[in-house]
Amino acid sequence: MQVLFERGRHKDMDIMDALAKNIGELGGADEEFCAVLLEGTIAMEDELQKDIETCAPEWDYEKMDPIARPVLMIGAFELLHADDAPPAVVMNECIEIAKEYGTEETGKFVNGVLNAMAKNTDS
Repeated sequence: MQVLFERGRHKDMDIMDALAKNIGELGGADEEFCAVLLEGTIAMEDELQKDIETCAPEWDYEKMDPIARPVLMIGAFELLHADDAPPAVVMNECIEIAKEYGTEETGKFVNGVLNAMAKNTDS
């Protein structure tokens, strides 16, 4: 999430260098999992943004909370294109991250968007 947040402000940054730096600061993070998640999210960025906007029709992606955007990107990628965790786990993790780094309202917004996305994938 941190690398995607930083990338929102510095599009020309080296994402793998930023990931290594962030993992070094965190300690204990699964570097391989983080790299797959980051690369997959960036590779599908345009599609994921459209999916997010579809599930938040009142919101333009660029006008969303700056913490919500990277959290939603990761959540959308995991819900729609990965199968490493059940949807409820993905949503719960994203909501907790949104509340930790954003506000209670950020957590509620992320919850609503990811809930809509999960329901759309069940249909």
